[in-house]
Amino acid sequence: MNKIKLGIIREGKTPPDMRVAFTPAQCTDLLKEYSGLEIFIQPSKIRCFSDDEYKFFGLTLQEDLSGCDILMGIKEIPVNALIANKKYVFFSHTIKKQPHNQKLLKAIIEKKIQLIDYECLTDENNNRVIGFGRYAGIVGAYDGLLGYGEKYDLFHIKPANKCRDKEEVAEELKKIKLPNIKILITGGGRVANGAIETISALKIRKVTPYEFLHCSYREPVYCQVHSKDYYQPKNAASWSAKDFYEHPENYISDFLPYTKVCDLLITAHYWHPKAPKLFSKEDMKSPEFRISVIADISCDINGSVPSTLRASSITEPFYGYNPLTESIDVPFNKNTITVMAVDNLPCELPRDSSEDFGKELMERVLPSLFLEDKTKMIERASITKDGKLMQRYQYLSDYIA
Repeated sequence: MNKIKLGIIREGKTPPDMRVAFTPAQCTDLLKEYSGLEIFIQPSKIRCFSDDEYKFFGLTLQEDLSGCDILMGIKEIPVNALIANKKYVFFSHTIKKQPHNQKLLKAIIEKKIQLIDYECLTDENNNRVIGFGRYAGIVGAYDGLLGYGEKYDLFHIKPANKCRDKEEVAEELKKIKLPNIKILITGGGRVANGAIETISALKIRKVTPYEFLHCSYREPVYCQVHSKDYYQPKNAASWSAKDFYEHPENYISDFLPYTKVCDLLITAHYWHPKAPKLFSKEDMKSPEFRISVIADISCDINGSVPSTLRASSITEPFYGYNPLTESIDVPFNKNTITVMAVDNLPCELPRDSSEDFGKELMERVLPSLFLEDKTKMIERASITKDGKLMQRYQYLSDYIA
């Protein structure tokens, strides 16, 4: 390969993000694998892997990254830290025209930066190849269990962000003793699979949607439901996943029966704004509405779960939703629904989630980034280049105008 200088950026967003693209050990593996590669680590006091850990592996710490060819971070780069004419890789959060990042994308174009967005890295079938979804699911389900234990004074486990790693989380899970509650997980992707990892650690039985709705148990059980289980076409047509994802406005929610038997709801599904909400605020006022704790990993504000009125934080992950007043209340009041809506869950286990993310980067992205972009993955993920929006992202023209 040609000589490449890779810079690992210090995260500059507020609140700070502790994650990193590559761990110290992964950096050394990369140097062995790619003969023409040099790596420079920008010093950071908040990164989950300390500067000393990178030094221990013989890596170069350097404040000035202007000599690097590729700069990799996690979250948005502060506008004043952008270096012109470089290739950047990070989550820009611009492709949905997010208002707070409009200035960022404008500056990227002005500085003729090639922006490669992790969120846009897809295979030839348009499936995302990388993300933190698994750890969002792992931590989100854990937080949901923690909230249920606190609400009913059943058990008390350490918050995930107070655990060193996933192994300590696993030890905390051993303290959980659940009554015969029913747990429902929505979705079928990485996030849902991560949530199932956590719930499966409790060794509780998985049941079918039919059993979940119609059977009673003397032990805790959980069920995973997909869109076809709770959305139905408005006309008499049979279910079509392709049609649902292309035209979600043509479907109605059939989720209400689940609300009458579920105790802990863990939402890990993707929700399109044109799709119906799972249930309404009026539904939540019914005496038959049984859900008392909602771990909304999806965290769509005023989205599919009406009680998600705002995102919560890692330091204060829970708030209460009062269905009668339709407003935020104290978290664990017996008359309110406890809501967990942290929107940066993988940050609670930054070392593990960074390692997982770096592994995916090394296996699925770097060959295209460093060697040859045979499948056009990097091209598809490039939002800007040479001071212009790429063809796929021309729809952002009015956003930056």
